[in-house]
Amino acid sequence: MKWSHAIKDYEHYLRIERGLSDNSIINYSLDIQRLLKFLESQDIQTTPLTIEKEILQQFIYETAKVVNARSQARLISGLKSFFNYLVFEDYRENNPMELIEAPKIGRKLPDTLSLEEIDTIISKVDLSKAEGERNRAIIETLYGCGLRVSELINLKLSDLFFEEGFISVTGKGDKQRFVPIGEVTQKYISLYKDEIRNHLAIQDGHEDTLFLNRRGRQLTRAMIFTIVKRLVEKAGIQKNISPHTFRHSFATHLLENGADLRAIQLMLGHESITTTEIYMHVDRSHLSEVINTYHPRR
Repeated sequence: MKWSHAIKDYEHYLRIERGLSDNSIINYSLDIQRLLKFLESQDIQTTPLTIEKEILQQFIYETAKVVNARSQARLISGLKSFFNYLVFEDYRENNPMELIEAPKIGRKLPDTLSLEEIDTIISKVDLSKAEGERNRAIIETLYGCGLRVSELINLKLSDLFFEEGFISVTGKGDKQRFVPIGEVTQKYISLYKDEIRNHLAIQDGHEDTLFLNRRGRQLTRAMIFTIVKRLVEKAGIQKNISPHTFRHSFATHLLENGADLRAIQLMLGHESITTTEIYMHVDRSHLSEVINTYHPRR
C-alpha cells in the first residue's frame, strides 16, 4: 500500500465514519505528511504497512528538537490514530505507535476577557463605516453565544429564531444544536441585518448567509481573526486574544455567575464535559465563594 493511497482512505474514514470537519482532517493529514518528509530526508524506503516502531521513534525524537511538548503530543496522537485505522481495517496487525508515549503536558488555560475589556473592544468599532455595524454584531455574537469561528461564518438568516430566543448552530461534524441568544445580541444582529446587509449586492449562493463582506460574499475565518486583532490593538489590551477568546469568556463568565457546567457543555457543543472543563479556569476566590454560599457546613 502506498502512502498516498493510505492517506486518501484515512481522510475518507475521518470524514464519513467519524464526521470530522475539513480543518480537523487537514490537521490529521499534515501529521502523516510530516512523517513522509522525514522518511524522504533520511532516504528511508518503507510503507504504511511495513514501517516499524524504531523509525517512528527516531522521527519523534528529531521532531522534539524543533516543536514544543504540546505540538509533539498532538503529533503522536495523530499518528496513533492513523495506525489504529490501519489496524481497524486489517491492513496491519499492530500499531507501531502503541508504546510511544507522549510528553506530559499540563492543561493550557486559555486567556479570557473581563466584561469591561469586551466592552472596551466593542467601543473601538468604527460605526461611521458600513462594516462597523457588522463587526459589532460579530463580536457580540461570538461573546453572546459562545460560537466557534467556523460556526459564526456559516450562520444563516434561516438559523435565527429570535421570537423563541434561540439560534440554530451547525458545529463540528455537522452536528446541530440550539443556543440561547440574548436581547442585546439580537438587537445588534438586527441592526446589521436590517440597516446594512439589506443594501449589499448579495452574490448568488450567499442569500441566506448572515455575515457578508463588502462584495456580498461569506466572510472567511482569516477575516474574523483580522477584525478581532485590529480591535484588540485599538483597545490596547495586552493579552493573547483571538476570536476563540470570546468563546472562553462566554463559558467562564457563565460559570462564575452560577451556570451549570452541563448547560454550558450543551451550549458550547462539546461531546465530553471534560472538554468543557478546560474553559473553566475560574480563580480560587470564586470557588471559595461557592462553598461559603452553598455548602451546608459553611
